[in-house]
Amino acid sequence: MTDSLADPHLRHPGTEPSGNGTVAAAPTGAPRDIVILGSTGSIGTQAVDVVLKNPGRFRVTALAASGGRVDLLAEQARLLRVGTVAVARTEAVPALRTALRAAYGTGEPLPEVLAGPDAATELAGSPCHTVLNGITGSIGLAPTLAALEAGRILALANKESLIVGGPLVKALARPGQIVPVDSEHSALFQALLGGTRAEVRKLLVTASGGPFRGRSRAELAEVTPREAMAHPTWEMGPVITVNSATLVNKGLEVIEAHLLYDIPFERIQVVVHPQSAVHSMVEFTDGSTLAQCGPPDMRLPIALGLGWPERVPDAGPVFSWTEAMSWDFYPLDEEAFPAVPLACRVGALGGTAPAVFNAANEECVEAFLAGRLPFTGIVDTVAAVVEEHGTPDGTGLTLSDVLAAEKWARARARDLAARSATATAEARA
Repeated sequence: MTDSLADPHLRHPGTEPSGNGTVAAAPTGAPRDIVILGSTGSIGTQAVDVVLKNPGRFRVTALAASGGRVDLLAEQARLLRVGTVAVARTEAVPALRTALRAAYGTGEPLPEVLAGPDAATELAGSPCHTVLNGITGSIGLAPTLAALEAGRILALANKESLIVGGPLVKALARPGQIVPVDSEHSALFQALLGGTRAEVRKLLVTASGGPFRGRSRAELAEVTPREAMAHPTWEMGPVITVNSATLVNKGLEVIEAHLLYDIPFERIQVVVHPQSAVHSMVEFTDGSTLAQCGPPDMRLPIALGLGWPERVPDAGPVFSWTEAMSWDFYPLDEEAFPAVPLACRVGALGGTAPAVFNAANEECVEAFLAGRLPFTGIVDTVAAVVEEHGTPDGTGLTLSDVLAAEKWARARARDLAARSATATAEARA
């Protein structure tokens, strides 16, 4: 797997940054310094929980968040005794300073506060061993690039940064520098240890099927935001939860698997598995299939991302093998859920096409949650934006190209969603 960005066969010893973009040996037994980006989100809060339960193993040096939950950020900073906290929203700084003073108490030194859209990127390049990128959305691309350029190990939960900036990430990342944190890609990462790259026949990415598994496309037309937010197994943020309902999230994960493990799209298959117990599988050329299993709890892949190449004992719950249970697997209904085949076409196009796909989807999810777009209109509108974008030039891709493509896709998706809302209103009048 030496051509892969995430190579499970490369086992990194305990290390610390040397300051020149490379990684040097750390003192034996020293805690590993971690920066957590997106600390008040779903991934971030669970990462904090992992760290607090392993104080001798990890030390968090900095936290970054959007700024929407300053009380939680301040409490995290106090519990972890971090040196720096950052928020993307500059207007959140006064409230954050107030929350920090309340959390720390009189006389205790407060952490440094950074603010602005580039604050998380600055922390991503700061001295540490591992950067956990738990930011949601393509705004995580710049921090991903900064962490890689600085030579940090990147525990990657922000799939969008790899998807929209694939060539940029691949140009910077050393083999094995990225350790995936998504449950599916962590599962593939672990299962791939069972063979060499040449022995891999197929990657099998599991999907719960979301709350609407088994429904036809016609039955999905009247789905409400409240119904879409009721995921049967995972608790996630609103965008990821809706993406799981449309299976856009699974389409993004297929693109991510292709980029991480250098496996062609035709050898990556989505399998619906409602129990979310098997997180993904690898089929080898001899007919063997290796699966990584565990209860649906993100603390396990988070802990693996932070501690690799060593496992963190008792990082998550385990199955009770004294109780009866059964696991089901179904083929994906691509007619009802066309997001996965659309994502495969987008991933094969490359260039700025994945950025257009992702940005248009984020706008469409927002329109759906606001009641301006029907559920089935999310993927339909994304497909229309992708089609209008055409075939991109994948050579010489720059960050400016990605940002420009995203800006165009967002504007176009908003326009198409507004037209859809107007047409719907007129039809009901």
